[in-house]
Amino acid sequence: MKKVLLVEDDPNLGLLLQDYLQLKGKFDVVLCTDGEEGLKSFNKQAFDLCILDVMMPKKDGFTLGKEIRKINQHVPIIFATAKAMMEDKASAYDLGGDDYITKPFRIEELLLRINALLKRVANAEIPDAGPQQTQFEIGNYIFDYTTQMIHLNGQQQKLSTKEAELLQLLCLKKNAVLTREEALLSIWHDDNYFNGRSMDVFLSKLRKYLREDPKVEILNVHGKGYKLLVN
Repeated sequence: MKKVLLVEDDPNLGLLLQDYLQLKGKFDVVLCTDGEEGLKSFNKQAFDLCILDVMMPKKDGFTLGKEIRKINQHVPIIFATAKAMMEDKASAYDLGGDDYITKPFRIEELLLRINALLKRVANAEIPDAGPQQTQFEIGNYIFDYTTQMIHLNGQQQKLSTKEAELLQLLCLKKNAVLTREEALLSIWHDDNYFNGRSMDVFLSKLRKYLREDPKVEILNVHGKGYKLLVN
């Protein structure tokens, strides 16, 4: 039985989701009604997945998600909100969220998303045939995927999880084309429009982080994808 942290300030919706997931999904669901209570619960016990309402009193869901990511880099996080703006979706992924669902939603859809995330985590835990490279030289930069840090002349830049995953893919294909579809399916597991827009935001940030070395450039390859060019 998987343990789920559900943080939802609407008591009626919270209880409905808790009852449904415990009955249909066979999950152990801990329900909290605000962000501060949610963080306390996360610090007290281990969870397999978190569902965070964004608009909450005391501590909003994005702030809570950011604090959870400081504690645990890998636990899946689903953000739920009544707002459907592209900026909110980008913020959700930028903060290390794994999925985003807009209210009102069907409970069955939420259950499908939960099961898909947990299956993805289980598959990721299966050992690969060989070790994946985690440290890269990018011109004058050193990128450490494990710590999600870029180093340059004694200075460090911390990356979000999605930024680190994207930069690792670019590094593994340095000076070759990383297709847009390959990047989206590898990181977001879905090449839909919204995920594509989110990836564009992360690419812009990576370009900013790497701008101090003129020999390093992330190019758009029209109709194909991207290329990390290192001269």
